[in-house]
Amino acid sequence: MIDNNEPVGAGSTLPRRQLGRYLKEAREGAGLTLEQAASLMEWNKSTLSRLERGLTEKVRVRDALALCENYGLDQEKAVAIKELAAQAPARSWWRSYGDVIAAKFNTYVGLEGGASELAIFQPLIVPGILQTADYARTLDRQYFPNESPEELERRVALRIQRQHSATRQRRPVRLSVVLHEAVLRTVVGGRCVMAAQLRHIADLSTRENVQVRILPFRAGFPTGIVVSQFIVMTFPKDSRGKPVEPTIVFAESFTGDVYLEEPEDVRRCQQTFQTLLAATLDRRPSRDLIREIAREYDCER
Repeated sequence: MIDNNEPVGAGSTLPRRQLGRYLKEAREGAGLTLEQAASLMEWNKSTLSRLERGLTEKVRVRDALALCENYGLDQEKAVAIKELAAQAPARSWWRSYGDVIAAKFNTYVGLEGGASELAIFQPLIVPGILQTADYARTLDRQYFPNESPEELERRVALRIQRQHSATRQRRPVRLSVVLHEAVLRTVVGGRCVMAAQLRHIADLSTRENVQVRILPFRAGFPTGIVVSQFIVMTFPKDSRGKPVEPTIVFAESFTGDVYLEEPEDVRRCQQTFQTLLAATLDRRPSRDLIREIAREYDCER
């Protein structure tokens, strides 16, 4: 549910926080203290601190570019910073796949890595955080047909690396995943790839912090409408008991990504997830079905 202690206000929106995060990383990469960097801009230390924490409601593009120059950022990164600085302070943010930001800063991966809990609904495809290398490689070869084998392998390696957040020993992310049965039945990369992929999901689901529940075909449409894929990302609390980021909903489509922070939007997605979860098989029957379909793929080879 929505935490009443979450940060609110225009200054807490995702573009501002992302901008602040990137500028802080650039400053530290340049070996500058907060005081030194603020002095170069003829600012108070508190002004730069607020910018780096995403609390500045209005960011001037020329200030962002001046910081980029002071930090020695290359042109590509400076353009991405400029794009973020120019974003209007709205509590939902659309980023098209063609946006220059996507080239250097993978917003979603950064948020996923910092989340304490992910609630994922996926009706069509295995979520990236659960994919095997062969499954991911098959998809990327089709979606990025012009990339070199080396580039594709780097993409696959990143996908696999993301799973560490769920398997690490200290504070692993809590995963609650609802997969439609269609995800298990849709063949990606051949039956051998699918058999290994489903066993991988089943094995991960035995972890205490990971639950994978299957929404069977027979469940119909529990919400009364078709629901597209979405992920609710919840973040840990700081030393004062406040979330380091507000809860965010991420929804991906062919035309772009949308990030929702408005409490009512988040609440509606959380409620939808609970409705879908209530219509799924329990944890053990879900795992049994996953393994059963994996055996079917083995038998049909």
